[in-house]
Amino acid sequence: MIRVVLPHHLRTLARVDGEVELKIDNSITVQSVLDALEGKYPMLRGTIRDHVTLKRRPFVRFFACEQDVSHEPSDTLLPDAIATGAEPFFIMGAIAGG
Repeated sequence: MIRVVLPHHLRTLARVDGEVELKIDNSITVQSVLDALEGKYPMLRGTIRDHVTLKRRPFVRFFACEQDVSHEPSDTLLPDAIATGAEPFFIMGAIAGG
């Protein structure tokens, strides 16, 4: 099982508390995690990535094993610690301003 940590506003929208667990049978990539997440929680479609292009929304970041993987190609394999569920995959809202 893949563990995903969502920001508070997306947990509220999906009506979940704490981490989300996803079962993914194929390669563990950012794309497969987001596909599974949106499949299980359709109300999240369009909040993390664009409906049409499936590109990450500008103020959303992805972290795997404390590394920002937001700008990696979406089909890049995630670390084994994510694939085994030892570490969670984080989806976070970026902070901007000054």
